[in-house]
Amino acid sequence: MDSMDAYLTLIHSLSSTLRQGWLDLASARHSMGASRINTVLLDHKVHPAATSLLVTQDEGKVDSVEPHFTLCKWASSGNGKCSPEEAKSSQDKLHPQLRHRGSSQLYEEKTLSEDKASHELDDQVQKERLKSLSVFGALVSPKLRTAQLSFETALETLVEIANMRSSMLCAFDKVHKKLGSSEG
Repeated sequence: MDSMDAYLTLIHSLSSTLRQGWLDLASARHSMGASRINTVLLDHKVHPAATSLLVTQDEGKVDSVEPHFTLCKWASSGNGKCSPEEAKSSQDKLHPQLRHRGSSQLYEEKTLSEDKASHELDDQVQKERLKSLSVFGALVSPKLRTAQLSFETALETLVEIANMRSSMLCAFDKVHKKLGSSEG
């Protein structure tokens, strides 16, 4: 029941995020003018995807075939693969690790290197965001940037929904198999 509640909460969050994104986009179009935010400005050539979805099997469970979805965005768009930092940060959100006591110097060094890699990744993401909005001119409305962030958040929420649904379906299959084997 908790999983279903979390699933429905994610669906509601997706709905409100998309609604806010569309409102921000409409507001940006109104403030910048319909001629500056228009599909005619878009380049219709074939481009590599700025965001892709990586599907892996959950290795932690032997008898499970539960797929795990990871969003690979912006920084990994050049090579078409998720960067290790991106996949790890996505995994850490879903499966948080415990902190270990002792050896604080080693932990601090590891944290500093992770922060540096994260900062470089954030810089690359920011550059890619600006590059994608440059189609609409040098000075874009803040509402257009907000709309972009809303739609990115919606993509992340969709991946969370897919992972939640996957885990619920896997749990349902386990219960169904257990009930089927106890009846026979």
